[in-house]
Amino acid sequence: MLVLSRQKGESIMIGDDIEVTVTEIREDRVRLGIAAPKIVSVHRKEVYEAIQKEKKQFSNELADWQKIEQEILKP
Repeated sequence: MLVLSRQKGESIMIGDDIEVTVTEIREDRVRLGIAAPKIVSVHRKEVYEAIQKEKKQFSNELADWQKIEQEILKP
């Protein structure tokens, strides 16, 4: 893991298209601004994990329905 120090108003670049800027620092919190192309998803980690969990659950349910469909359509 790369660890960088930044002050309010300073940024880091990720590749050519993503800029992360420290916009505010308060006690034990840091507020970040993220500029990225619309094609790049940007989420807090807990939101990302919830999305991944839902995708996995949907994928499992879809696989179950596909198995049922195959059983029904067997000659």
